[in-house]
Amino acid sequence: MPSTPPSAFPADLELTTLLGQRQRFGDYQGRVLLIVNVASHCGFTPQYTGLETLFQLLGAQGLTVLGFPCNQFGSQEPGSSEQIAQFCQLDYPVTFPVFEKLEVNGVNTHPLYTWLKSSAKGLLGTELIKWNFTKFLVDRQGQVVDRFAPSTTPEQLTPHISQLLAQS
Repeated sequence: MPSTPPSAFPADLELTTLLGQRQRFGDYQGRVLLIVNVASHCGFTPQYTGLETLFQLLGAQGLTVLGFPCNQFGSQEPGSSEQIAQFCQLDYPVTFPVFEKLEVNGVNTHPLYTWLKSSAKGLLGTELIKWNFTKFLVDRQGQVVDRFAPSTTPEQLTPHISQLLAQS
């Protein structure tokens, strides 16, 4: 249990999709969110399929998957927004929102990831994201309820997500 309360849901945070559209993070408030830092050239990249399956199966019940490309781990996401969008259309067709590339660690950490990491620390209490496909689960009230390692598959998250979707 953290010694300080986690910061509030950053509803006013502005994000930009791969197609350049501005999106307010608050538009997702009231939904269960699965937030993932993704990469096109990673051993975990096939998880795109499982993430899309979760979104298709549980989206109508209130789940939104949000993908955030990141090139901080082994330069496994080197492309431009256009190249990443093309990859997401051709190689792993996804319909869930994918946003512009961002940083999840270091001095240029995106404010979304500052919030996520401070709300759900990793192994041994660290805030550091260790690799691509780290997953954060946010409940309908805007609280980060869990953080999952890259090796945790989307399919393994189904019980956790279903439990949150069942709560009002």
